[in-house]
Amino acid sequence: MTVADPKIMQAVEQLGYRVTVGDIATQAGLNVNLAERGLLALASEAGGHLQVAESGEIAYQFPRHFRAVLRNKYWRLRLQEWWEKVWRVLFYLIRISFGIFLVLSILAILVAISVIVISISASGGGDSGGNNRNRSSGGGFMFFPSYWISDLIWFFNPRYSRRGYYPTQRSPRRKSADNPDSMSFLESVYSFLFGDGNPNANLEERRWQDIATIIRNHQGAVVAEQIAPYLDDLGQGYSNEYEEYMLPVLTRFNGRPEVSEQGGLVYHFPELQTTATQRKVQAVPEYLREFRWRFSQASSGQIMLAVGLGAVNLIGALVLGSLLADGAIAAEIGGYIAFVQSIYGVLLGYGIAFLLVPLIRYFWNGWRNRKIDTRNQQREARATLLQSPNPALEQKLEYARQFAAEHIISSDNLAYTTETDLLDQEVARSDQTDAEWQRRLSERNSEREGGIES
Repeated sequence: MTVADPKIMQAVEQLGYRVTVGDIATQAGLNVNLAERGLLALASEAGGHLQVAESGEIAYQFPRHFRAVLRNKYWRLRLQEWWEKVWRVLFYLIRISFGIFLVLSILAILVAISVIVISISASGGGDSGGNNRNRSSGGGFMFFPSYWISDLIWFFNPRYSRRGYYPTQRSPRRKSADNPDSMSFLESVYSFLFGDGNPNANLEERRWQDIATIIRNHQGAVVAEQIAPYLDDLGQGYSNEYEEYMLPVLTRFNGRPEVSEQGGLVYHFPELQTTATQRKVQAVPEYLREFRWRFSQASSGQIMLAVGLGAVNLIGALVLGSLLADGAIAAEIGGYIAFVQSIYGVLLGYGIAFLLVPLIRYFWNGWRNRKIDTRNQQREARATLLQSPNPALEQKLEYARQFAAEHIISSDNLAYTTETDLLDQEVARSDQTDAEWQRRLSERNSEREGGIES
């Protein structure tokens, strides 16, 4: 048996542990059939209960500790949770590794240049050579900013980049209220190189959640024009007043089309009309808005620092390459210089890629953002049609209201629940019926006595 879908488990928790298939499909944007199968599997494995209304509709009641039940039952779920914690640490180490390598690359290059310059100066011999050696020693290290030695450890501190946090302070400042998620210098290097991930990674999830919420807000009956602002690739059919683009929506949420006398189509979704508890109308954006790609979430100061260090790294690599060009110096000095010469290709390649990759990504983001802006404008244009509907659209909206309904499965209209024994439910229902009959009989006798007295 496979572990339950994490989206379904999260939706159950968000909705208060008592849900219907329509509730889950709306909250998670899932296919209705998948939501139903997932709920049945979760109820079976986590000790959930089915509550059947007199109309035949079903609600699912789950214990609040159902995750603990699954965790104790399946080693795969425990392993998954353990791996998620480990991956967060590993991914953080991967992020900061690029910054660490940049710093080490600069140190390796500058130290190698300094050693070579000192060695060349010392080879002149004599007192003047000694004087040159002293001057070269100071001159060689002018490539190496003096504050790096004392501040290097602070580059590895996640709070290094935050305003006002320096090694001379006695107590570090906390995260700023204006920027609670500010990143460290080492994290900003990764952000400068590769960005911060796809801002629309959950676009499809948001799309179907918005569509399901729109349907739920209109009590399960909508027209195509209300759904179009959340879809893409409507094709030529949209301008020709055909509505084939609604087929994926009908398939996902078990909807069916209804045709009015005027020939207008509306769409009815019975599964989304059933809910476990009465819910308020939820706010939904007027259209599905894609987010533009950002070059980096690092501050401008961090980006400038990364560019500056990248330039120092590349220039230093080129200078080192000119000194190592003939290979004689490395052979003469040996040791550390020979090692640096053996990895010189890696140092130079990293220096070039460090500036080339963000440059390519900058232009690529611009191209993708233009595409995103175009799609957003198209969806926004479809949304404006609903603000001033024409007579034909008004007729379709009016016809859709005839199918609007909301069915709430409450404890008062249950025909059966797996929480208690069937015989006990029958006895309770019989007692309730007898009590109701006695109440009505008493009311009728009171009315008769009142009529006799008058």
